[in-house]
Amino acid sequence: MSDRPVVTRFAPSPTGALHIGGARTALFNWLYARGRGGKFLLRIEDTDKARSTPENRQAILDGLTWLGLDWDGAPISQAANAERHAAVAHDMLARGAAYKCFATQDEIEAFREAARATKSSTLYRSPWRDVPDSDHPDLPYVVRLKAPRDGATTLRDAVQGDVTWQNDQLDDMILLRSDGTPVYMLAVVVDDHDMGVTHVIRGDDHLANAFRQNLIYAAMGWDKPVLAHIPLIFGPDGKKLSKRHGATGAAEYQAMGYPAAGMRNYLARLGWSHGDDEFFTDEQAKAWFDLDGIGKSPSRFDFKKLDNICGQHIAAADDAALLHELQAYLAATGADPLDDTQRDRMSRGMYCLKERAKTFPDLIEKAHFLLTARPITPDEKAARHLDDVSRGILRELTPQLQNASWNRETLEAAVSALAQAQELTLGKLAGPLRAALAGRAATPSVFDMMLVLGRDETIARLNDAAG
Repeated sequence: MSDRPVVTRFAPSPTGALHIGGARTALFNWLYARGRGGKFLLRIEDTDKARSTPENRQAILDGLTWLGLDWDGAPISQAANAERHAAVAHDMLARGAAYKCFATQDEIEAFREAARATKSSTLYRSPWRDVPDSDHPDLPYVVRLKAPRDGATTLRDAVQGDVTWQNDQLDDMILLRSDGTPVYMLAVVVDDHDMGVTHVIRGDDHLANAFRQNLIYAAMGWDKPVLAHIPLIFGPDGKKLSKRHGATGAAEYQAMGYPAAGMRNYLARLGWSHGDDEFFTDEQAKAWFDLDGIGKSPSRFDFKKLDNICGQHIAAADDAALLHELQAYLAATGADPLDDTQRDRMSRGMYCLKERAKTFPDLIEKAHFLLTARPITPDEKAARHLDDVSRGILRELTPQLQNASWNRETLEAAVSALAQAQELTLGKLAGPLRAALAGRAATPSVFDMMLVLGRDETIARLNDAAG
């Protein structure tokens, strides 16, 4: 196994949107593969025809794309491989590892009723297990796997350690239904084998399935992948994450304006650790991520930590890349796109907008001064700073700015000189300036706003406010 190139997979069912827990599973698989020069594959487990929809499939792809989790090759449809799955079941029949079961549903239910009456195991024990083909009736049948009935099976899990299951708790699971269609449990194993998957990293709710799937690997003589079953994500109250805790779908976090890099960082730390490191880049995560860093206990989703991590990533982001993601956020939420003037101002102002912004809505709120157009209408709080005295001061300031060098040092000097002449603190003068330039009482520095807006727009807004 160790000499094989690493191949991981993410295998969601398109019966709903991409859950944030599924997104973390995909991330762990992506990090493990990418950090080792391996492949990260995507398989859509679309065998549930009644609930699988093209819309859900696209939502999963969109969610992974937003998170930046690129996969190798085209997504694989599990349903499209049904003939291959069935062929493996027939191969297991030929090997004596499976058998035809002709029991009816009524017979199976009668067995279970009798078991319940005697308080014994309701796992179905088919009377057809050892019946030779020559005694088979010409009736519909299912194909069942021959599970061991004695002893125990121990599987090595990279997260859970050695896990043991008593074999008498394994039933002879169905491989092929009476209509010849394969079951999910068989399809998963066949697909993982055919795709060359070396590491199966998935939620620990699949741990019990691993023992049944192990029997298929053994029957076919196939190399078994490394197993890593990761604990589920809990809400802040220690219960399984659900809608009562807030957003559960990846698309919801995109709509709330969290940056993808911040989400990757936070989800990676949700159940995995590398020393005391909390903030890290993708390249660091790829280099550091390993299965032995995954904890055995469920992780608790903490929105404050998410906000903190995302704020750090916004602050550290390349300005051009951040602007590009901001525009993608606007498109995803159906908001109006930025026009040329707004894009130019955002590009010039990103250095002062990123400070303390945790989400794109935060960024947009801070950028209100450059996204709005004249005439500026101050809100109630800002308007209090624009009395007759303040307007008069603004009228005195504008001529001084007409020919001033448009840099921070000169602008600070001009405003400070006016404040001193009016026997005001710089803080007292900042209120009218914020109201004039942004129409808000809480804004970036007035000097940052002047620099971003430029001389002509700044003076025009001051003149408008001065009246």
